[in-house]
Amino acid sequence: MSLTESPTGNAPPAGWHPGSWRSFPALQQPQYDDPDALELVLGRLGRLPPLVTSWEIEELRSGLAQAVRGQAFLLQAGDCCESMDDCETAAIVRNLKVLIQFSFVLIHGSMKRVIRVGRMAGQYAKPRSAATETRNGVSLPVYRGDNVNRSGFTEGDRRPDPQLLLRGYEQAALKLNFVRSLIGGGFADLHHPENWDLDFPTGSRRAEEYRRMVHSITRSMQFMEAVLGSQFRESHGVTVYTSHEGLHLGYEQALTRPVPRRSGIYNLGTHMPWIGVRTCDPGGAHVEYFRGIANPVGLKVGPDMEPQRLVELARRLNPDNQPGRLTLIHRLGHQRVRDLLPPLVEAVRQAGLAVIWSCDPMHGNTVNAREGRKTRHFEQILEELLAAFDVHNELGTVLGGVHLELTGDNVTECVGGSTQLGEPDLTRAYKSPVDPRLNYDQAMELAFLIAERMQRPNVG
Repeated sequence: MSLTESPTGNAPPAGWHPGSWRSFPALQQPQYDDPDALELVLGRLGRLPPLVTSWEIEELRSGLAQAVRGQAFLLQAGDCCESMDDCETAAIVRNLKVLIQFSFVLIHGSMKRVIRVGRMAGQYAKPRSAATETRNGVSLPVYRGDNVNRSGFTEGDRRPDPQLLLRGYEQAALKLNFVRSLIGGGFADLHHPENWDLDFPTGSRRAEEYRRMVHSITRSMQFMEAVLGSQFRESHGVTVYTSHEGLHLGYEQALTRPVPRRSGIYNLGTHMPWIGVRTCDPGGAHVEYFRGIANPVGLKVGPDMEPQRLVELARRLNPDNQPGRLTLIHRLGHQRVRDLLPPLVEAVRQAGLAVIWSCDPMHGNTVNAREGRKTRHFEQILEELLAAFDVHNELGTVLGGVHLELTGDNVTECVGGSTQLGEPDLTRAYKSPVDPRLNYDQAMELAFLIAERMQRPNVG
């Protein structure tokens, strides 16, 4: 698509504008002491340059349309909740490396295009199940992410501060600039896989398997280049898109704008925002906002979702039934996915809706360890993911993606996996302020297991 071409079906629906959500019930919104100060910050955000472009967004939509047909696979992965303290070179490089490595394992196993969408450069706000947190008899507002307040347990830390929205925008811009520079400079060049290699922990059985895969890719590329007499120029880089939960509606509105020579109105703060399970009321403010933006959007589907309500939401969010517009991200839990997923899939299929089905095997499998920390079991994550493949295969539909919380660091937040982390290990390197993430070794082990599953016959 050229930069001047206007895609069809992008015009906002009648009666919608970027602020029309304000007439609807808005959940999970922070309460600021000074609303005027908030409006000043939002006005400033509205005048700042966009973080992404409309043509990048349209390229993503085109790729996601392939995933609807089973011709591509969506890898959406990254931090649970980004920390502004982690906006530093080493952390960004590690997370980018694991995303690229994970994608190459999937490509090698499935022989499909993999669309990389990072939970990054904007995932600074999180929904919470309670408005307050109590420690030692003291109750304070809950931590809602670095865009809203601070994780320290003092009254000042937990007071929503509108200036943090500007700081979040700046951090997202810095991170995006660095990621684009790395990729544009050949960071993911297949001619030099050593640039994006990470060391596996000693004894990991996947280490040699990964090296053999890289060697196979490199040799195959060298063979074809020798035959053709020229290099594959496109192998010098990859495309990485951004995503975050579009939770703070004032922030999202400030970055939502029309663009020249296109009919749509775009959220230019990210490529692919999504709606969480706590804010997916068809009559709520989040659905009202999301239904009008031209971006591809995601919708988290939890265990309480009823089939007809899902159909209603899908029609509201994608009234023109455009392939690539809507991704349904089911997060049902390893014990319930085989019972809950089939009626949801059948209802959407009978309604003739073009969607991408993606599995989030993380959020439905969060438990509290004996010492109180939240954790997730690797084997339960894998069980839900494989069950999702089975259900879609049995119903003749396609599991077109996976949605994961992971990091390039060797944290100890999820238990299990080949390194056999146990609950006593959680205190060793637990860094997430909200939800537990797969560490580097667990992420790569899962990548190989997904790739092996995708190689089986009759799997989309």
